[in-house]
Amino acid sequence: MTDAACPDRILALHAMLDGELDAIGVIGLEDHLRLCPACRREFDRLDRLRGLLRAPELRDAAPKALSARTERLAVSARPSQPVRAWLGGAFGGAIAASLAFWLIMPGAEGPALRQALVDSHIRSLQAGHLTDVSVSDRHVVKPWFNGRLAFAPPVPDLSADGFALSGGRLDVIEGHDVAVLVYRRHLHTINLFVRSGPSSSAAWRDVPPQAGFGIKRWQMDGLEFLAVSDLDPADLVHFSEAFVRGVRSGHPER
Repeated sequence: MTDAACPDRILALHAMLDGELDAIGVIGLEDHLRLCPACRREFDRLDRLRGLLRAPELRDAAPKALSARTERLAVSARPSQPVRAWLGGAFGGAIAASLAFWLIMPGAEGPALRQALVDSHIRSLQAGHLTDVSVSDRHVVKPWFNGRLAFAPPVPDLSADGFALSGGRLDVIEGHDVAVLVYRRHLHTINLFVRSGPSSSAAWRDVPPQAGFGIKRWQMDGLEFLAVSDLDPADLVHFSEAFVRGVRSGHPER
């Protein structure tokens, strides 16, 4: 086998890193990477390059005066206000609306995140992919993440609310390691993705359903939580509420 990656796999490697492959495509490419060292090396090289390009020092911060002016403009922009005319008609109005959307709604996400979450959820349902640590004892699952992530995900016992802990695993979403807590309700699996999130007082909105799977999103204690399941939407809301109560009550630390 040559040192060069397979030419017909290059685009797929980029698509996988960008979260653009569907679940079947990811599984097929993962099988190929286990058998092809050249493609494995190329995948790892591309992954390292992505990390380097995301380094904060490579990004130029906007001047404070410009940032402040843009924020004031975005917050105040409304269809009936003269700022739209100042920006230049319909095009300027579209810019103002877009700025307001991103500044006022930091929790909004595009389809890439939704697809990545659903793909990971579907992949986890394949044999051997659901958990790295398979145990219902939160006192085992919680310390398992120690040293594997830069944060410690809370692991409450939700059995009294009808959600049984099955274990946990590590996963990668949008190029970053995340913790995944796995709960079950009857025959339904809930993958709860946990990652570091910015502190914000703004309400974090739910992510729209994707491919028939509900996605419930919330934030607490500097972490972001995204629950994915084929549960009834009301049950997924019940799960999130039970999780927050469990964490707030302090039971995970006992």
